[in-house]
Order: sequence, then C-alpha cells, then structure tokens
Amino acid sequence: MKSIISSLFALSLLSLSSAHAQCHFPAIFNFGDSNSDTGGLSAAFGQAGPPHGSSFFGSPAGRYCDGRLVIDFIAESFGLPYLSAFLDSVGSNFSHGANFATAGSPIRALNSTLRQSGFSPFSLDVQFVQFSNFHNRSQTVRSRGGVYKTMLPEADSFSQALYTFDIGQNDLTAGYFANKTVEQIGTTDVPEIISQFKNTLTYIYAQGGRYFWIHNTGPIGCLAYVIEWFPLKASEFDSHGCASSLNHLAQKFNDALKQAVIELRASLSEAAITYVDVYSAKHELFVHAQGHGFKRSLVSCCGHGGKYNYNKNIGCGKKVTVKGKEIYIGKPCDEPGKAVIWDGVHFTQAANKFIFEKISPGLSMACHRQ
Repeated sequence: MKSIISSLFALSLLSLSSAHAQCHFPAIFNFGDSNSDTGGLSAAFGQAGPPHGSSFFGSPAGRYCDGRLVIDFIAESFGLPYLSAFLDSVGSNFSHGANFATAGSPIRALNSTLRQSGFSPFSLDVQFVQFSNFHNRSQTVRSRGGVYKTMLPEADSFSQALYTFDIGQNDLTAGYFANKTVEQIGTTDVPEIISQFKNTLTYIYAQGGRYFWIHNTGPIGCLAYVIEWFPLKASEFDSHGCASSLNHLAQKFNDALKQAVIELRASLSEAAITYVDVYSAKHELFVHAQGHGFKRSLVSCCGHGGKYNYNKNIGCGKKVTVKGKEIYIGKPCDEPGKAVIWDGVHFTQAANKFIFEKISPGLSMACHRQ
C-alpha cells in the first residue's frame, strides 16, 4: 500500500509539473551561511585555502567544500553562471544575481566577533541591507552604460528573480555552544529567530521580490563539529550515531519555519514561496550512505584525528613546517566523492549533488503560487 501511495503522490507531482509552464529565472539572489557561501566570507576575512575547491574548480573558490554547493547546482539547472559573492570585488559579475551569504551567518545578529565565536557578523538583517543597497545602486550605475550594463542586472530581474535562502543552522548551534539547553533554544530562541526571518522576507517582497525558495535546516546532530562540542553520553545518540536531541531541535526549527511559510503565503498575495525539505535529503545520506554509493557518512573527508577525523584546532587544510617543508596535517581523503562530510562541518560536492537531485523537481514549480 505504501508503494502505491508513493506512486500516486509522484504522479500527482508530475501532473502538477506538466500542467504549469517550466519556471525560468533570469537571476538568483541568495541569502545564507556556509551551505551556500560562494566567496563572501573569504572576501571579507581571507580566502578559504586549499584543498577547498579541489574536486571541481581545481583551486580554492570561496566555498567551504571540495567543489560545488547546492546553490551552484541550482544555478546550473537554470543555465545561469555561478553566483558571485556580493562582498567580492575581484572578478565578479552580477548580471544574473548576487550572493549575500557568508559562512557562519545567523538569522539573528550575535553579540560577538568572528574571532571570538566563529560566527559571521553578516547576519540576515545585514544581508538584507546589502541587497537593498545593491538593488538601488545597481540601477544607477548600470545607467552609465558600457561595462556596467553588462555586469549588473536589468531592473526587471529583481521582480523576476528567484530568492533563495539557506540559513538558521548557526542560530541553533550558537545557542548550544553558549551552553543553553535544547529546550531553552527551542522554546525561547526559535520563535524570535523565525520572526526575524519572516520580517526579512517581507522586506524583500516590498522591494519587488516574488519568488522565494526556502531551505529548512539539516540534521545538525550528525555533524562532527556539533557532536564533539560537549561530551555526550552513549544514550544521547541514535542508532545511526547522530545526537538525537540536536536533530529534534533542528526539526523543531523546521516546524516553525514551515508554519512561517504558511503564514507568509497568506499575507503576501503575489508571492510564490517554496518550502524545501533539505533535512530529509541530508538525513537520508547519513542513514543510508552506502546504499547511495558513499563509504563515509559521519567521518570527515578532510581533517585530522579522532573518531570523526575532525579536530576544531586542526582544520581542513592545516599545514605545519617540518624540516623546512610544508605538509598537510588537516589533509583530504583519497576519495572525497565517496564521503558525505567534507570537513566536519560542511557537505562534500558529491553529497551536495545528491541533495540537489532530491529537491530539484520542486524548481519546476517555484514560480507558481502553492
């Protein structure tokens, strides 16, 4: 019976998709954290060095990954170039959108510096201010003609663009790292975080944005950097090796985010808002990694030591000098394409491709109100 229901659901999705014209967007404007940062943090605080980028770009490309991110695969699917980071002034082209995401960004601003906490100062409210300024100034500068006309988006692109969001993970981990209980974060922090998210999306709508693609957050209890922050008892892990309470916190955030999307659909009459369940796709990788061609699930490809090949003091790419020669101690594995996790924090290109393939059918309906 379950397989029949699944087949009927798949057919209904197919009929919905074929009933609508395929969506196309001339531009993408992205907001988020390291899951979708294509060079923002690197531009602001120094490049993410090798071996980042090695599986696809051949050298570091501003991404905390061995290659492409989900946002890169989304851009590819629409025939658009990879998004340039708004903060990157070298070699950027914004004619088909811009990326305001930076690694470590939360939705809610944190009262700390990057070096104190590891979290970015470019919270979602700051990213919106950057977008707003870009929206206004890009048209003034574009009107000068010449090269500016080819490097900046047309005015209509802002109302026709897809606005993508992948943010919230850092808000949850910031509370956890600050020694708050999972219950405190879920009860006190999450409602305020979601409220701020709703405000930002409403502000973008007021500036003409109409198409929104919103990722929920992933199973943070399966990530080495979270698991290893505080000692956990064996009873706190599920049968797959993930911290149950932290995954439940992510699900609580996702429930609140989904409810927010329902409310936004009701209040923003011209908006097409897609809620995207990346949690399920990522969790599937951790639970059935081998069934999908992966050899490593929880264990990082690039890192050093310990149960998960992760050490927060010896990150991916860390080098030491021995007898005048630099050697990796935070070195990559031989087969990053067989690993789910790149560096204890971020997913590999192969995992990102898997996640994209799971969510990509929804892109054909992202321009239609649901």
